[in-house]
Amino acid sequence: MSAWFVIVLLVVGVVVFSLEKLSVDIVTLLLLLALIFAGILTPEQAFAGFSNDIIIMLASIFVISTALRDTGVLDLTCGLLMKGMGTSLRSVLAALMSGVSIISAFMNNTTVTSMFVGPVVAMSRQLRLPASLLLMPLAFASIMGGTCTLIGTSTNVAVSGYMEKAGLGTIGMFDITPIGLILVAVGTIYMLIVGIRLLPKRRGDEKDSLSIRKYLAEVVILKDSPLIGQEIHRSDFSVLGFQVLKVGRRGTDLYATPHERLEEGDTVLVAGKVEDLIKIKTIEGLDIQEDLNLRAMGVAAEDTQIVEVVLTPRSTLVGTSLRRSQFRQRTGLSVLAIHRGADALMRQLGDVILEAGDVLLVQGPYQRIRDYEQESEMVIVSQHDHGVKGKRPGVIVLAAFVVAVIVGSTGLLPVSVAMLAVAVMAVLIKAIDLETAYENIDWRLLILIGGMTAFGQAMTQTGASDMLAAGITGLLSPLGSYALLAGFCVLTVLLTQPMSNAAAALVVLPVALQAAELQHLSPLTFGIAVMLSASMSMLTPFEPSCILVYGPGKYRFRDFLTVGGGLTLLLTILIILLVPLFWPFHVS
Repeated sequence: MSAWFVIVLLVVGVVVFSLEKLSVDIVTLLLLLALIFAGILTPEQAFAGFSNDIIIMLASIFVISTALRDTGVLDLTCGLLMKGMGTSLRSVLAALMSGVSIISAFMNNTTVTSMFVGPVVAMSRQLRLPASLLLMPLAFASIMGGTCTLIGTSTNVAVSGYMEKAGLGTIGMFDITPIGLILVAVGTIYMLIVGIRLLPKRRGDEKDSLSIRKYLAEVVILKDSPLIGQEIHRSDFSVLGFQVLKVGRRGTDLYATPHERLEEGDTVLVAGKVEDLIKIKTIEGLDIQEDLNLRAMGVAAEDTQIVEVVLTPRSTLVGTSLRRSQFRQRTGLSVLAIHRGADALMRQLGDVILEAGDVLLVQGPYQRIRDYEQESEMVIVSQHDHGVKGKRPGVIVLAAFVVAVIVGSTGLLPVSVAMLAVAVMAVLIKAIDLETAYENIDWRLLILIGGMTAFGQAMTQTGASDMLAAGITGLLSPLGSYALLAGFCVLTVLLTQPMSNAAAALVVLPVALQAAELQHLSPLTFGIAVMLSASMSMLTPFEPSCILVYGPGKYRFRDFLTVGGGLTLLLTILIILLVPLFWPFHVS
């Protein structure tokens, strides 16, 4: 009876995970509470997963990644990689995908993708190519790169922790690297030969006169501002690096003619870089319109954070405007600026009809921003401070991170200890402040991993995994070991489209391991295959890396099915064939 209860609970959990009506951490905790109240797990068993050193490792990697991003080291690395890529489409794609895959093997793929979107679109303009030919390969390369090392994705770390707890031993830092490199190489070749023919060629990107990652913002000229009386083309806005698009004056919109003089109370529509927009907040006599609105609501600037977010295809804001949706009133957040790929936006911010993939510069209490993200409305790309950190602390963190990878992979120190040491050092040398470090740890993912690890134990001890494994093996085992392995790989790939990668892997893993034992096959083979299959989330644009390129690339949902479908099928077949070669079905 307990086994059936756990199976029903699993099905309910998968459905709720997929619908994303509740945050994944809340769903996970509800599942744990149900198991405790049913007497299936003791509180100690239910919460044991949170004491795993895998949790410490992941939290540390989040802190390290944020420090490298905020100090500009990733920007520097990105710039170096973009140089010397050649001029032909195939040479650019080959260099781009190879370089991004290598970086993504050690960094969060969402972070890597977000850092490359701007430079890639700029390069597409220089080469007079549609950005749609480069951005999807960029996202796919970041996803494939995560299969190359233990820390390439949080899913790898989570599966490794589960398998270690199940007594299957630890997965080394570079144990999966040979297969990962093959997947990257074959995936890149596929995109160069087949994918390049399937990628949509949507032109119009090069028509934009604004450089990539320039935002549309409304700046108010306050009393006694030095800009009062200045001609637009000679104003301080030009000195600050802004392009003035339009001036709002006493309810009338004036186009920015060169000799138009600015007046007190003007609302100036400008396009500028995010760093320059943030500087406006410190310049006397100028303010951002939405900043004034926040203060009118009683929210102090020092109590807020500024982040860049990307709207997901599932966001309720898609197809409506900020004004019509009453965004500020509903969320307590303020949109300072909007960026949309290569489209020049000329309307007031509140009237812009928003699209999936739009990048918004949002200000407000950080917890409210995170809450809104958890509702699948958007993905946080980066966080900005009023000050600018130097690159030197970031370079030190990068060097320490490389040392930690080497030390962890050679066994001189556990990987979790090595990563924790780097994270603590990053805080001590002020590459990242403690508050920012805590804010950028994805606590939802940590709760998901800890909770689903305990759920897997419940499936094993009640016999639920035995029942499911017996059903699947009865169906597929007559076709052979490879067919059984293929069944679990395909199931994982399908589940990872609507669910998070880690959730899909941890749902399938207990059943796959049990099925292997029932057939007297190596559980390690099935565990590795499930882990790698969970990274094959290229069929839909719901993967965060795909969301980041969805808008700038002017993609449609079917584009991912068309291009990602063949790539996913090819890589899944490779996983099924290659994993048993490195981890045989039968261990002597």
